[in-house]
Amino acid sequence: MSLRTIFIIARKELRDALRNRWFLLYTAAFSILALAMSYLSLAGSGMQGLAGFGRTTAGLVNLVILLVPLMGLSIAAPSLAGEQERGTLAYLLAQPITRFEALIGKYLGLSASLTAALAIGFGICGLSIAANGDAAGVGVYLTLVAMTFALGLAMLSVGMLISTLTRKAAQAIGMAIVVWLCLTLLSDLALMGSALAFKLRIQELFSLALVNPLQVFKMAVLHSMNAGLDVLGPAGIYANQTYGPWLSLLFVGSILAWIVVPLVLAALTFSRKPIA
Repeated sequence: MSLRTIFIIARKELRDALRNRWFLLYTAAFSILALAMSYLSLAGSGMQGLAGFGRTTAGLVNLVILLVPLMGLSIAAPSLAGEQERGTLAYLLAQPITRFEALIGKYLGLSASLTAALAIGFGICGLSIAANGDAAGVGVYLTLVAMTFALGLAMLSVGMLISTLTRKAAQAIGMAIVVWLCLTLLSDLALMGSALAFKLRIQELFSLALVNPLQVFKMAVLHSMNAGLDVLGPAGIYANQTYGPWLSLLFVGSILAWIVVPLVLAALTFSRKPIA
């Protein structure tokens, strides 16, 4: 494996992403919505200006859950499939480069572009809050930023797996949207329906919640805010009582698994995928 080759591919992927209008649209949308959420978080208190870091963090959780998975999936899903459809992937692999190097290089380049977009949005929001609002709770805000980066990388891994399973960009994007809908909208309904239909125990309900990276992200941020997972119902109370101080490591491990496992599966699938 050549690190220089991986770096060259990653740099090209990052340069292409920065020229992509969707990258600029995602960055602008996330920045504007993050600032708007800061104002809206303070609307109920009758005050004016920007909310502090703690209140803004609570308001941004749902925005991140809806927008960041869509960003990661839609950016990564057409990466390999689109190049295969255009015929450029065969040309790339005809060079002295392995498939693993091509996959990792593309993933790193897309990761850099996604984290750059999120960092710009969080940075603008954070600087505005620090200049005009309450600076308390900055640690919680930074935890939100770190967990958002991790969630974005996890969704990129899933998107890369989708890209290795498809041959056309439109097909990859369609599958990515279906996955996004399942994770954001259908997972909660399926969780509640399973709990009622199969009379799941609390520990089983919590285990199912850990399978969904979006649920893990939400629980991790709430836990960092010391809000108490009891707001999530019996499963949250069970998690607090059972795992206690190890809960944060459990959440981090779950997110890391969502980053590593789909990427490994993507590498295995791509190594056997016919390109011509």
